[in-house]
Amino acid sequence: MNVDQFVSMLESKGIQLNSLQLNQFEKYFEILVEWNDKMNLTAITDREEVYLKHFYDSISAAFFMDFKGPIRLCDVGAGAGFPSIPLKICFPELHITIVDSLQKRIRFLEQLSAELHLENTYFYHDRAETFAQNPKFRAQFDVVMARAVARMSVLSELCLPLVKQGGRFVAMKAANAEEELQVAEKAIKQLGGKTVSVHSFELPIEKSERSIIVIDKIKSTPKKYPRKPGTPNKMPLE
Repeated sequence: MNVDQFVSMLESKGIQLNSLQLNQFEKYFEILVEWNDKMNLTAITDREEVYLKHFYDSISAAFFMDFKGPIRLCDVGAGAGFPSIPLKICFPELHITIVDSLQKRIRFLEQLSAELHLENTYFYHDRAETFAQNPKFRAQFDVVMARAVARMSVLSELCLPLVKQGGRFVAMKAANAEEELQVAEKAIKQLGGKTVSVHSFELPIEKSERSIIVIDKIKSTPKKYPRKPGTPNKMPLE
């Protein structure tokens, strides 16, 4: 996906980018590649692939949800900033919080945010399990997102405790999302969530399958969740 295709395909979805935003995306690409030489952030470093598989793919959540306004969004395990930083560039009023378990990735994100002049971006080096038990963050976010971090039963335990009642958990998945969701439904209900929609589509050009699962937080999560670091992965609620 070249830059012209990126712009026109987003325009067709109602997202118009100005020159400042386009410069931010180009700088994002340059900083990503530069840092990737020093630390392993991504296996994808070709410009057209980054624009398609990282930038466009991250923004695809906005095809199905409204991100306009000062929404408090938490991105769990964002790695190199996906999906929250591309969404922040498109929707500057977003308040973004990223939690990641690797300090070096947090350093990269802090530097990236400074160089792109992003406001209202906050970065925390922590495990998702302990972060979600912190009263400062628990049940504080309008939207919590995760992109291909773990299977749905595990993700739900890590993310739903951070969502405020009436807010949403949005999981961005590749293939087999429906199967994962079926296995995870018990966990989602136990954690206070209710699945409201699954949006499936193909990523343009390469035609790979994508799914966006939207879960509403309808009641508070029991205090015992998430369990201790590592437990959700070893003993998922299934």
